[in-house]
Amino acid sequence: MLAVDITCWLRPEAHTSPQRILCHTYGRGKDTHIMVPGWPYSVVVALETGRSSWTAPLDAVRLAPGDDAATVTAQQVRQVVSRLLEANHWRPGDPEILLVADAGYDGPRLAFLLHDLPVIVLVRMRSDRVLRRPAPAHLPGTRGRPRRHGDEFVFGDPATWGQPDVTTRTDTRLYGPALARAWNRLHPRLTRRTTWATHIEKLPIIEGTVIRLEVGRLPSGAVPKPVWLWHSGIDLNPVMVDLLWQAFLRRFDIEHTFRMLKQTLGWTSPKLRTPEQGDRWTWLILAAYTQLRLARGLAADLRRPWEKTTRPDRLTPARVRRGFRHIRTTIGSPTTAPKPTRPGPGRPAGRPNQRPAPRHDVHTVTSPDTHQPRKRKTTKSTTPRPRRTG
Repeated sequence: MLAVDITCWLRPEAHTSPQRILCHTYGRGKDTHIMVPGWPYSVVVALETGRSSWTAPLDAVRLAPGDDAATVTAQQVRQVVSRLLEANHWRPGDPEILLVADAGYDGPRLAFLLHDLPVIVLVRMRSDRVLRRPAPAHLPGTRGRPRRHGDEFVFGDPATWGQPDVTTRTDTRLYGPALARAWNRLHPRLTRRTTWATHIEKLPIIEGTVIRLEVGRLPSGAVPKPVWLWHSGIDLNPVMVDLLWQAFLRRFDIEHTFRMLKQTLGWTSPKLRTPEQGDRWTWLILAAYTQLRLARGLAADLRRPWEKTTRPDRLTPARVRRGFRHIRTTIGSPTTAPKPTRPGPGRPAGRPNQRPAPRHDVHTVTSPDTHQPRKRKTTKSTTPRPRRTG
């Protein structure tokens, strides 16, 4: 099971660093969103089974200005899966690789771009989406061309849902009673805009299964909201539906990895100038995290007085890093000892800089094909409609 997400290396004051993009961040207030310049990175990790804060980072790609997240992610996942196939980590007859993503990704487009690989896609969808049912059969003698889309399935309108094809109820320890309902063979109505504007052939019908998950409570005490999931498979049984929504909850393990990389390993601490330097430093941090993951069976539990006792096989990344200094002295290192050195003399005092670094503008959201800013609608509609996206 693979998880993919985008995390940002924020560089708001790096005016001499090129290829900075406005990154979406959450503010301290309620429902506050702030756009901060930075370098966004798309990271692919392998998830573990059960409750764990460990992941296995497999790849990291920086998004350049004008890149489409779905296209870059599809190419990235294709390279990762190709390496897994070459290393015989997946063989014919094994279950398909499950790719889990959050609502920021276009799930049907990912499924379309990865249809030739043993990959199935599971993504969360916004609660204002509108999908379509299969088109009804074209009756003989009916005028006009056959319909391509059936009736609407509006997430925000229960009157359009109908009876679910699968319904499951599960009692969980953290979330209380969980109700999952699934509707089979739903697809979005595609239009030749944005990412599908350059599609030459006929627009495809990408069918999948929609799962609505409702839980009784949240660990934080907040009021739970229903979660909408879209899966690229069809004709699912109750066992598969339960497996999918539980697999989506494992996606949040990647958030623990991002927090470990930034707050503990210091991924975003250096003040680097060029994005190429940031890419090299990113891979060094991922290599250091991989060393911690491989050494978790050798580390001792050096817990703080206020921490609970944990089994040796359940140590968190922070605890393994705490005991890594004792492992490093026993396993040795293939490198030589660092040589002492002194910093350079630098520019003499009182002499101004004759070659100042060039300044670079921050890139906004651009179209992937024209690299031009998207035009925003400035006039209000006289006939407002409920917010919904197809």
